[in-house]
Amino acid sequence: MRIVFAGTPEFARLALDALLQAGHEVPLVLTQPDRPSGRGLKLTPSAVKQGAVAAGIPVCQPRSLRLDGKYPDEAQAARQAMLDAAPELLVVAAYGLILPQWVLDLPTYGCLNIHASLLPRWRGAAPIQRAIEAGDEQTGITIMLMDAGLDTGAMLFTRALPITPEHNAASLHDELAQLGAQAIVQAIDELQQGTLVSQPQPEQGVSYAAKLDKQESPLDFAQPAAVLARRIRAFDPVPGATMQLPGLPDPVKVWKAQALNTTSHGPGDGAAHAATPSAEPGSVLRVSAEGIDIATADGVLRLLELQKAGGKRQPVAAFVQGWAAP
Repeated sequence: MRIVFAGTPEFARLALDALLQAGHEVPLVLTQPDRPSGRGLKLTPSAVKQGAVAAGIPVCQPRSLRLDGKYPDEAQAARQAMLDAAPELLVVAAYGLILPQWVLDLPTYGCLNIHASLLPRWRGAAPIQRAIEAGDEQTGITIMLMDAGLDTGAMLFTRALPITPEHNAASLHDELAQLGAQAIVQAIDELQQGTLVSQPQPEQGVSYAAKLDKQESPLDFAQPAAVLARRIRAFDPVPGATMQLPGLPDPVKVWKAQALNTTSHGPGDGAAHAATPSAEPGSVLRVSAEGIDIATADGVLRLLELQKAGGKRQPVAAFVQGWAAP
């Protein structure tokens, strides 16, 4: 099938690679403009652009696709490039631009989106992180027929994936990227065979995955330990969870933590510290090579991997050697 592909990060690049490996023709790739990256703020192409260039595919990088918007010349150039490409299908994965109606109407078979959740749960910008943060037991991939709404189109194909306590946003992203690449190839196979069936999204169970904000980074110890542990996993690697430790001028990033069981009294579970209701949330209860135990509104949060400002990630055993605990 003749496909124009629109995507930007690594999640999307895997899908582009899978389409090419499956033998589909990709005459054009749309991706975000190069962005400053690294300490030198050097302009760096997106992962999708790098993949397209390596495959010899023309790349278009408009800042907007709105013909009546802020960059009409760029939008018009993108429109002409798409007309010249004459796509049967547009595949979209984490592109980052709103698609106006002229884009949705242009391909013969419409526009398919690879969305990293089981719709209608977690429509929006950060479905992977919000699923972990909320304590969802599973997530997955939805191949969706795009319409003018925010992730509201009909569902064509789904694949589920369990969320384990070991998952953080990075590891779950990688598994979903692989799953999404497989799912879009299979969905297009069924489309070509005429066996792909669309299903409207149910009206019940809709939730929105708000974009991540650095202002969410500070941990609020007035919340339960289990909630905080999930948030730490959800914010790894971006934007990272932070807290202030006594004796340090700057907040530290918390990369791994464990919510201790407040009812079990097994060895090393920290239950004795959890059972100190008079402890102020956020106060340090115990420091050892096993972890730094912090009081919360419900239970104890044991910090396992930390990073000082300007430093590297460290297991807590190494971190406490350079920190004079109060």
